Amino acid sequence: MTTSALLNRRTFLKTTAKGGAALVVGFHLPFRAFAGEAEDQEKKTPNPFNAWVRIAADNRVTLILAKSEMGQGVMTALPMILAEELCVDWKSVSVEQAPTDPAIYEHGTGGSSSVPESWLPLRRAGAAAREMLLTAAAQRWSVNRDTCKAENGAVLHGARKKIFRYGELVEEAAKLPIPDFSTVPLKNSAEFTLVGHDTQRVDARAKSDGTARFGLDARTPGMLYAVVARCPVFGGKVAKFDAAKAKAVAGVREVVAIDAIGQGAFTAGGVAVVADSSWAAMQGRKALQITWDEGAAAAESSAGLRQQFLENAAKPGKVYRNEGDAEAALAAAANRIVKADYEVPFAAHACMEPMNCTVHVRGDGAEAWVPSQAPQWARDIIAQVTGLKPETVTVHTTLMGGGFGRRYQADFVAEAAQVSKAVGRPVMVLWTREDDLQHCFYRPASLHRMAAALDDKGGLAAWKHFQTSTSIAAVWEKDGAEKPEASEFAMAAFLPYRAAGYRVEYTLGKASVPRAWWRSVENSGCGFVVESFVDELAAAAKADPLEFRLRLIGEDRKIPDFASPTGDPVDTARLKGVLQLAAEKAGWSKPPAKGTGRGIAGYFSFNSYAAAVIEASVKKGAVRVTRVVAAVDVGRAVNPQGVRAQVESAAIYGLTAALKDAITIERGRVAQSNFHNYEMLRIPEAPQVEVHIVASSEKPTGIGEPAVPVIAPALCNALFAATGKRVRRLPIRAADLA
Repeated sequence: MTTSALLNRRTFLKTTAKGGAALVVGFHLPFRAFAGEAEDQEKKTPNPFNAWVRIAADNRVTLILAKSEMGQGVMTALPMILAEELCVDWKSVSVEQAPTDPAIYEHGTGGSSSVPESWLPLRRAGAAAREMLLTAAAQRWSVNRDTCKAENGAVLHGARKKIFRYGELVEEAAKLPIPDFSTVPLKNSAEFTLVGHDTQRVDARAKSDGTARFGLDARTPGMLYAVVARCPVFGGKVAKFDAAKAKAVAGVREVVAIDAIGQGAFTAGGVAVVADSSWAAMQGRKALQITWDEGAAAAESSAGLRQQFLENAAKPGKVYRNEGDAEAALAAAANRIVKADYEVPFAAHACMEPMNCTVHVRGDGAEAWVPSQAPQWARDIIAQVTGLKPETVTVHTTLMGGGFGRRYQADFVAEAAQVSKAVGRPVMVLWTREDDLQHCFYRPASLHRMAAALDDKGGLAAWKHFQTSTSIAAVWEKDGAEKPEASEFAMAAFLPYRAAGYRVEYTLGKASVPRAWWRSVENSGCGFVVESFVDELAAAAKADPLEFRLRLIGEDRKIPDFASPTGDPVDTARLKGVLQLAAEKAGWSKPPAKGTGRGIAGYFSFNSYAAAVIEASVKKGAVRVTRVVAAVDVGRAVNPQGVRAQVESAAIYGLTAALKDAITIERGRVAQSNFHNYEMLRIPEAPQVEVHIVASSEKPTGIGEPAVPVIAPALCNALFAATGKRVRRLPIRAADLA
């Protein structure tokens, strides 16, 4: 069903709100889930109404929205779109988190999709309400409607110098015929006074003064706290345990075993210690005596996985793309071949707020407080665990201290439901940082074997990309085992760089390590590989890295998104635009300071374009990043301040992954446990970050993730410029620069 079909005359509801008459507009916001299992959970029952606007008699405008705020600014950007078309004072607009009810709302926040998929529906909803209010005012004044104007939450009549606030018109407006959403007039962008202008986040004050309520702030009468002892080896389970010493800890109430859950929540199971306080629960867990059945995965290690990858790379893989004859061109290229292996490790999300969930299971239903990107999925999991009907489960979606895809999972939700059901009390299951790092759903590890042949003019005669990885699709999608490559290539499968022959191959790597969506998903690894290897080709061609990219991209054209047929095609003009803008603002044509290297990378993901120029140096094996200049094309930037914040965040996130992050497996378990051995970029290490936004009238696209893929390659290319050493594995090690 199309958006226009959903946004028809039935989308207006007239109602009376508490405290007086109100005009309530219902409309549909589409949602693009990550994939597979999550998509099944999110897309069970598409609704014609899943977002609502309420204009009250006191002139307050409320947007009721089924999106999750995890620091990305969605609760600011979306009401800005509405307020622009509705012509209201921004200060009069507020946002309410929608209750988790799939009969009404379609929940889910991910894939950098909130703004692009809400842009047109929100504009149409605001414009339709505006038109109804204009008509109501014209009828009351008995004037031609065309002589009325909507402005600042009111309807004005210039000739009569009269004004009606919206609140005075809502009762009459609700009785009017409903405009056709497909033809309702939208504002000319030249008249925008809010969209495209820096706007302070609506949650900024509450997050600054501590009044904002996150998942960890949930409190309910009689609530207990629980931590779970999980087998350190993936797939392991409890053989036996003795709870006597744990129960002797002051404040510990109960110790209960919980089962692992397979399809759906993918929990590890284990033993939960329930106490009056989180501290008591943690101390009780330390006192537990558990014997683990570690299972078959106890023999796995990162070294063993790498050996498996190398063995996979020594054999042909499944052909994912084959155009022209890359193999023949490589065979004929002789000394004009460039080859390289690249390696990307597992990575944890490391959200600032560790996983947590509070659930109260009763005989007739359940109530939960969940910091979740997928509250509808959380509701279904609680129902599954408890045996309750889903409609008897109430889920309150809280603010969350970071998501990055991690909070699209439901393992922490399932655990809280299991424990609450067992003890008959409301329980907050709290994860420590150690729990968070050692029982995550990680970015997949991968190895990429690259080969390319340059032609006589310094162009590309052939490009071959072999990848072996622990695929996300193999875990989460229904046909993932048959098509594991579907989630692993992204732009690497439809390069913007011209070549006479392309060949892309894939072999699935086998590991018990859980994996799922990490900020920018497959684009993180493939961006590093593609943009680093293109730089190697530029060096082999003795060409400037920027000039080489622009030459290979060639004339302006549209390239179908091979990895996502439903996505927008790559517009090479826009990709070249961000590369050129980043280079210009970084002073690419001028040499950097002595001892400093400058590197560049550009990439397309989530229908957005990003480029970065990074300046870095190396001293005694230590990398120092001094400057990041980023350029992004996200179509029309709804809130430029929010866009800049997201790109700055992506720069720090990407640099941390490039310089420090690696989850390594030893004896089937994660070797890292906290920030002492899984480090974050620290304040003195943070570079100057400059963000430049391409001015555009194109439809808005996502920005939460697209800047991440260019950071690691731009850095590694800068290090090559500074030292002459190529970095082909992450994180960057001093030994690779020696």
